[in-house]
Amino acid sequence: MSFRITGLPAEAFAHLRGLDDQALAAHGARRVIADSFPGYPCRITLEDAQPGESLLLLNWTHLDGDTPYRGNGPIFIRENALETFDAIDVVPLQQRRRTLSVRAYDAAGFMRHGRVVQGETLEAQIGELFADADVAFLHVHNAGRGCYAARVDRA
Repeated sequence: MSFRITGLPAEAFAHLRGLDDQALAAHGARRVIADSFPGYPCRITLEDAQPGESLLLLNWTHLDGDTPYRGNGPIFIRENALETFDAIDVVPLQQRRRTLSVRAYDAAGFMRHGRVVQGETLEAQIGELFADADVAFLHVHNAGRGCYAARVDRA
């Protein structure tokens, strides 16, 4: 079964680019500089930032709906990320190298399944979860810290 993985829309963060630290703080965000690799996963490009690269750390609502599963949490975005990852049948290396929590939701935003998996098995897990016709989309999170990573839809 074909699937589509997408990062967050770059344009959603355009208003934060280039702000000084005080202005970022007013938005509940802060600038950080990557000091290791991997370790600073950009949620727009779905690539890990290189050491020395500037990122923004902020809160993101990844599941916005009137359900008990409504959720938000911290994410990193590369400050200069302009192109959103969007690919069919491609699992980014960023996900392949991590332990992940994969959450399957129905169209109303209620969770039907949840699994903790090794990233190299993500493609197979996607196929198994989408075998349930009631699953509308998946959210992938980093298992260790629980941070939102990416969305998966049927292609």
